Formats: sequence, C-alpha cells, structure tokens
Amino acid sequence: MKVAIVGVGLIGGSMALKLKEKGLAKFVYGVDFNENHLQQAKTLGIIDEISTLENAVENSDLVILAIPVDATRKLLPTVLDLVNENKTVMDVGSTKFGIVNAVKNHPNRKRFVAFHPMWGTENSGPQAAKIDSFSERAGVICDKENSAEEALKLVEKVAENLEMNLLYMDAESHDIHTAYISHISHITSYALANTVLEKEREEDTIFQLASSGFSSTVRLAKSHPEMWVPIFKQNKENVLDVLNEHITQLRKFKSALEKDNYEYLEELIRNANKIRGILR
Repeated sequence: MKVAIVGVGLIGGSMALKLKEKGLAKFVYGVDFNENHLQQAKTLGIIDEISTLENAVENSDLVILAIPVDATRKLLPTVLDLVNENKTVMDVGSTKFGIVNAVKNHPNRKRFVAFHPMWGTENSGPQAAKIDSFSERAGVICDKENSAEEALKLVEKVAENLEMNLLYMDAESHDIHTAYISHISHITSYALANTVLEKEREEDTIFQLASSGFSSTVRLAKSHPEMWVPIFKQNKENVLDVLNEHITQLRKFKSALEKDNYEYLEELIRNANKIRGILR
C-alpha cells in the first residue's frame, strides 16, 4: 500500500515508521510546508519521496492528515475533492466535532475516517518520531457509521498495525472526554509553568531544586502553541467547562489552607487518591 503523510512531524512520522516496519506501507509520500522537516524525514527514512499534495493523493491508497486541527479542518475538504472511491483519508487530530462537521455534506465524506491516536509528547518534528509510540495506546474512531465500510476497515487495520487498542464514539462525546483527560492537563501545565516563572525569578534555582514531580507536571508546558492553541480554539466550550471545574477544585484547596481546615484538606487529597484505582 502507498501512503501519503501530510505533516511529517511527531505523529505523522511515528505512524510512517511503524507502518513501514510492519510492511503495511510499501511506499510513503511526504507532504509538508516545512522544507527542513521534509528533508529530515527523507534522511531519517520516514518518507520515501517528497511530494506535492496533489501528486501524493493521486498516487496513494491512504492519506493521513497529521497537521494541527485548524489546518486539518481547512485542508480536509480539498483532499476529499481529490480522492476517488478507491482511496481513504484519515486524520489524527485531538478534536473531532469541528473537523467532521466541516465535511458532513461533502460528496466524498464516506472516504474519510476520523481517528485520534491517544499519544503525544512535548517534542515536535520528524526527529522526535518514535517507531513504537502507539503500542498499547488507545486509538479512537469517531462517527464510524459515516465512513464507507472498506475505508473503516483500512483504518482499523492501520490501528492494528500500530498496535493500538481501538475505541469507537461519536465526535461530540470524544471532544468532551478529551477535554477532561487531555486538554485540561496541558492548560494546567502551562499555568503552573507560568506561576513558577513569575514567582521564582532565579532560573538556576528552578533547575537545581526541580524534583521529578515538578518536572513531570510541567513537561507538557514544553508543548508548542502552534499545535495547542488550535486545539483549545476548536474545543473551546468543553475546555471552558472543565477549566471552571478545575478552578473550583483549586479554590477548595485554597480555602482549606486559608482556614487552617486540615481535616478538609486531607479529605480533598483522599478523594483525589481514588484515581489510583483507575490509573494503575
């Protein structure tokens, strides 16, 4: 199978490496507005040929859109204009409702499968791609009833070759759930990093005293705004909902400390400890 990767960075690059290793992708075209990324991807063996979008779509069986969600929303209709009934298009975006809504009336809508591999790091670019990134991670297919059966089966085969655990849900539910388990984590990390940078002016002190707990908590704050601003924009209402709840929880901790109510503070912590039974 020939595959076109539109966006040869962390996610697209990691998918290409794994699909090539598994033998599912026999030839990979790379499309990206960043010429340096294309050259790096070619050198690293992620792609076999640097291509234009039109050429890549024309000569590929599968087109993977691995670009920021706002760019996917804009480009997807153009890609669907170029495909026929023998081609499949999938995306890898962290939001889904806006993307599927953008092509709901497109005549080639059934050639598209909305997919979200639940994995990512704070790093970006083809040099950050890892071949076994998706193993045992969740992969979500949204609104499967709106995709052609053979297109759906191909994307399921891709997920199988990536060694992912498949889940199915509607796009709206997906965006609600990801706001709670992914998007709020990034906002919290950005906010904590800004708090420390505002209050602790000595960079050497931050570096020398930073514990593993602090480092892991603010790791996500290294994630690039080019990717995350569009995600927050596309999922604004759900992110605001969870953010309001998060602020409420922070106020509970603040109030407990202000009032020396350590019994309540312990209660809040013990309630939080219930997450142990969910995430082991």
